[in-house]
Amino acid sequence: MWKVLLVEDETFVRESVKEIIRWEDMGFTLAGEASNGLEALPMIKQDPPDLVLCDIVMPQMDGLMLLQETRKAGIQSKFVMLTCMGDFESMRQAMEYGASNYILKLSMSVKDLRETLAKISKELSNNGVPQERAIRPAATAPKEKITHPEVNKIIQYIEQHYDQDITLKFLARYVMMGENYVSALFKKKTGETLIHYLHRTRINKAIEYLTDTDWPVNQIGHQVGFMNDNYFIKIFKRMTGTTPSQYRHQK
Repeated sequence: MWKVLLVEDETFVRESVKEIIRWEDMGFTLAGEASNGLEALPMIKQDPPDLVLCDIVMPQMDGLMLLQETRKAGIQSKFVMLTCMGDFESMRQAMEYGASNYILKLSMSVKDLRETLAKISKELSNNGVPQERAIRPAATAPKEKITHPEVNKIIQYIEQHYDQDITLKFLARYVMMGENYVSALFKKKTGETLIHYLHRTRINKAIEYLTDTDWPVNQIGHQVGFMNDNYFIKIFKRMTGTTPSQYRHQK
């Protein structure tokens, strides 16, 4: 069972969240509750939960500060924020600080909570701890380990679907962020643009095919997501210094 700490200053909301769903059926157990961040922080430090379900607006210490202080303490508990309609700036900050998701309190339903818990359970099950995913070796050296959950989610999607048509608009909707924000966030956390990372992933895979198969160059280009042969050759040469055919010949 994954341990959950519920942090919410409104008693009615706290009780509703506790009763709205059968937590054990989803693989979670409510290990504790607190009415604000100041009360919750020592609880988190003493016995770190797997998930903190936390209101953003609270007295004494709000949810954003609690999330920051938890990360400063080196604790990587998942955070899902409870927020009110229209509080977009707080939601944006929470996601940047590393929150996994958010739920609108006024429209919260069993379906919303179940979907969120299923997502968190999957993330926890993948590694047993919050995910830290390294960027795969590439034509350009990776910058560093990336620990931001939504950036990781984008990276994982690209690595699994690089051969498909991927757009910034789709990725922004995939992580529930604005296009401009997700583009800037990805650049900030990885040191490269989304399109550059996508190209780098595709070219890395193309290099594998050039080395391990005798497929024609245009087939390899299509296999890794480039529908235009000339564009594939252009990007390949830009990132490796040679054309695909020259690369294969050298190897």
